[in-house]
Amino acid sequence: MTTGSARQGAFMAIAAMLIVQLGAAIAVELIDDLGAVGVAWLRLAWAGLILLAIVRPRPTHFTRSSFVACVLLGAATAGVTILFMLAVARIPLGTASALEFLGPLGVAVAKGSGRGRFVWPAAAGLGVVLLTEPWTGSVDPIGVLFALAGALCWASYILLTQRVGDEVAGLRGLAISMPVAALVASLAAGPATFGRLTPELLLIGLGLAILLPVIPFALELLALRRLTTAAFGTLMSLEPGFAMLMGLLILHQVPALFGVVGIALVVVAGVGATSNGARTAPVPAEVG
Repeated sequence: MTTGSARQGAFMAIAAMLIVQLGAAIAVELIDDLGAVGVAWLRLAWAGLILLAIVRPRPTHFTRSSFVACVLLGAATAGVTILFMLAVARIPLGTASALEFLGPLGVAVAKGSGRGRFVWPAAAGLGVVLLTEPWTGSVDPIGVLFALAGALCWASYILLTQRVGDEVAGLRGLAISMPVAALVASLAAGPATFGRLTPELLLIGLGLAILLPVIPFALELLALRRLTTAAFGTLMSLEPGFAMLMGLLILHQVPALFGVVGIALVVVAGVGATSNGARTAPVPAEVG
């Protein structure tokens, strides 16, 4: 795979991150109406319906192994979405995103090679510390725990997304994983959430589902066909910076000086991670 392909993958990943954080900032405004889990469920439910209607997956599109991978990806997707919303209900958007980034950072270290395996993740990790300022002791510990649990789900999401992207052609994998994520979220949300729905909230949820997760998750799947998991994981270091930017513009969460320095570090790490991150194009089992 060429450097050009790696750049394409990086562009897709960056576009996905921007859209994710924009959608997350808007979703935070709905927490008072539906609760954190309810907002996550509404997005995933619409996303599952949209992908089923557009893609229309069939049993012949999957092997047993690839179908199981899609189901597991759905569970990981639900975990990432629900835990992130629970985190941002308690701590700033940029802080929650930075803590969740520890998942992709772990993937970058585990899957990387050469000097960049530790250099870029180390730079990104330092940036995350500056973003969160743990020494101040002012961050809600429950919110931090939710974000750290989300980090584990995010690491699983990256590995499973690449596997599904390799084994299943097009967006058919997402057409299975997203409805599974919606079912998991439905169990977590419970009947109380459904009773709080209004026509206006349903329409807002439809728009949010397109903004997050349909478009960004599709872009991430395509990006992981072009990038190694190590490069993708470190490139995700840009996301806390985007989250802080959206938090400032939409939620009026003003970053401290250390946060600005942290953004600079994670941006440098993200750019460096893509310099040697191309991978051979996969051939889905269905095609091969």
